[in-house]
Amino acid sequence: MAGQKSNEMWGGRFAEGPDAIMRAINASIGFDRRLASQDIAGSLAHVDMLGATGIVDEADAKQIKAGLETVLREIQSGDFSFSEALEDIHMNVEARLRDLIGPAAGRLHTARSRNDQVATDFRLWVRDQLDGADAAITALLQALLRQAEKGVDWVMPGFTHLQSAQPVTWGHHMMAYVEMFSRDLGRIRDARRRMNESPLGAAALAGTSFPIDRDMTAKALGFDRPCANSLDAVSDRDFALEFLSVSSICAMHLSRLSEELVIWSTAQFRFVRLSDRFSTGSSIMPQKKNPDAAELIRAKIGRIMGANVALMIVMKGLALTYSKDMQEDKEPVFDAADNLFLALAAMTGMVNDMTALPETLKAAAGAGFATATDLADWLVREKGLAFRDAHHVTGALVSLAETKDCALHELTLSDMQSVNDKIDEGVYSVLSVENSVASRMSYGGTAPEQVRFQIKRWKEILEQ
Repeated sequence: MAGQKSNEMWGGRFAEGPDAIMRAINASIGFDRRLASQDIAGSLAHVDMLGATGIVDEADAKQIKAGLETVLREIQSGDFSFSEALEDIHMNVEARLRDLIGPAAGRLHTARSRNDQVATDFRLWVRDQLDGADAAITALLQALLRQAEKGVDWVMPGFTHLQSAQPVTWGHHMMAYVEMFSRDLGRIRDARRRMNESPLGAAALAGTSFPIDRDMTAKALGFDRPCANSLDAVSDRDFALEFLSVSSICAMHLSRLSEELVIWSTAQFRFVRLSDRFSTGSSIMPQKKNPDAAELIRAKIGRIMGANVALMIVMKGLALTYSKDMQEDKEPVFDAADNLFLALAAMTGMVNDMTALPETLKAAAGAGFATATDLADWLVREKGLAFRDAHHVTGALVSLAETKDCALHELTLSDMQSVNDKIDEGVYSVLSVENSVASRMSYGGTAPEQVRFQIKRWKEILEQ
């Protein structure tokens, strides 16, 4: 409001304080307080460097460091009072530091700007989320491997267009998700490697005339190296966009698995039984057991992908370097991270707890003439038919079985020979779902022997 005291951290240029509405739109402390530990870690690395290079004398550096450690303890214990008037986490920390140690606190901001400070804080925070996602996805992969191992030779239908296509095994189906989530893990690790550069020391945008040691601060904060261009260092948010992109793909994979669990747990399918821990009931229908955890995970993709789009739009029109628009980078990332970790934890719990029902799986495996392809392959392999001719013969046999309302293996030999006289008793060896899956011995196929090989391979990879 007019005449109100201006912000002491930046207000020397201004005769009056900001309007209340300006304060409300400008302040970020309501959400960026989540960066407190990263902000103080960056400040501790910075003051150590200032002391080591002689930019700040040793006594002041020691006092500042002790003060920052006190501020961190206050924040962690819940004793810290955050002020909207001080706008953001950086100013809140610095103001409290001044209360604790006096004028020496003002030396902390030597050779840096809020621009490189927030870029450093945010990178550190996103890096922590990537590490957390790495651990969470690894736990999910281990849960999927355990399920695969339980049902390595349980036959079940494989689907295309959600129509029964060919028999596969439960283990093979679980291992498909191992492959899927392992790519998410690879993307996370790749993104972490690429983003692990330190913006600290880029200052406002052009670097600094002080003789700082950027390698020292980068090493102290666990970065591989300093960012090589000061303009890019303060304006880059690719690391956040990559995190959101990786999270969106992972959430999409979680949604696909959730959809299968929703379908499989219905009375019509009964492929799996979900545990009570991850199900809910109905307020009116006492028989209901709803897969609400899976349904909610399935919905998380909207929030996470929405965050990705939101930040992309914030960044798309910004000239170099920093603009206040970039204050809008954090809330969507915070929300996406929260929802990704919740979804991963819930899915890992569901996969660990769920019980596949082998008898139901087996009964469904042969439905829809699922071994028709095996019959066509047998005609090619054993009787020398061209595949297109074998395809035609098999199609005619399927039509005949439909007319007789029976499965392919229930057709008599004379029925089959009425379509093609080359068919003999040997055909029945390929019409069982067990023989069908056992024959799929190509690398990556559904044969139990191949599935066991893939389980062993992935166990070794994760142990490394």
